[in-house]
Amino acid sequence: MSENKKAGIGKKLGMGCLVVLGIFVGLGVLGAIVGDKDKDQSTPIASSSKPLEAQQANQIVGEPADSLTGPQRNAVRSATQYIELSGFSRRGLIDQLSSEYGAGFDVSDATIAVDSLNINWNEQAVRSAKSYLELSGFSCRGLIEQLMSDAGAQFSKSEATYGAQQAGAC
Repeated sequence: MSENKKAGIGKKLGMGCLVVLGIFVGLGVLGAIVGDKDKDQSTPIASSSKPLEAQQANQIVGEPADSLTGPQRNAVRSATQYIELSGFSRRGLIDQLSSEYGAGFDVSDATIAVDSLNINWNEQAVRSAKSYLELSGFSCRGLIEQLMSDAGAQFSKSEATYGAQQAGAC
């Protein structure tokens, strides 16, 4: 298969994942609005009622720093919601938060928000790799490339390699 076709498949798969993720995020936001209105929305930490595995995978600890602006605190909340739904790379999460098709935050606010959280990017790569493997069969090399791709998850090479290995593709 030519490199152009491989890149096209990666882009289509990446865009398809973003569309599915967008649907889940939209449903999650709608559920939050319609659902538990009395619940305190200011704390972006993982709820203790979640399974331990989900809490460990997210690795988000503490509340946003008091020094964050309002938009940055909101970006923290959005970042936390995205991480609860799917595995994201740092760059992918910043892109999602700042995308006009995502949350629409300024890149600087999205970056500060993401960097204020304690997220284990290797574990996010594992979650993302497992999601890709649920969608399609990948070789070890193919999954690493997809995890690193600009049209894919945008993980670093070491994070992508770790994710593919831990997900069982290598």
